[in-house]
Amino acid sequence: MKIFCVGRNYADHAKELGNAVPEEPVIFMKPKTALWQSNTPFYYPEFSNELHYEIELVLRISKNGKYIPENQAENYYDAISIGIDFTARDIQAELKKKGLPWEKAKAWDNSAIVADWMPLTEELLRNPIHFSLLNNKETVQVGNSTDMIFSFNKIVSHISNYFSLNIGDMIYTGTPAGVGECVVGDVLEGYFEQQKMFELEIK
Repeated sequence: MKIFCVGRNYADHAKELGNAVPEEPVIFMKPKTALWQSNTPFYYPEFSNELHYEIELVLRISKNGKYIPENQAENYYDAISIGIDFTARDIQAELKKKGLPWEKAKAWDNSAIVADWMPLTEELLRNPIHFSLLNNKETVQVGNSTDMIFSFNKIVSHISNYFSLNIGDMIYTGTPAGVGECVVGDVLEGYFEQQKMFELEIK
């Protein structure tokens, strides 16, 4: 199982971090050890002093594929969820200054949260998908799938040009504006439309 992530897929988020809006999907990966198990505590990473939340829509790959045409990409994913791509922002800033890869800031153990999967129906794909994140009961991020720079199909097709996609792989499709810092004791709640999908306390 592989975890693919898309960076800067919402223009407002790219701008809030001072990044240029990309001309093609920005792809990075997390190892499977990054996936947090919901029956375990989530601990603030010892190596960071600036942990940021990033709520995202997450796709589940349902069919093996390579070099997938964009107009056929929807046949390769069958479920959707929401998750958090946690980022050690202070570590990332230092790495970016040096022109180094982001893995230490993005791919550490338990840095990927994902809620239970829901079938991805034609009706869901036809309409805007709304999602949000609350921190201590205050809404901090609100997302709408229509604001994505690159669509689900574009992302799947693009990734498949470089990496084989396999059943069970996950794709984090990017975060909207509003990312911010969280601290020990914060309680994060993720919503898909009006449905609460997860609650996570930072220990």
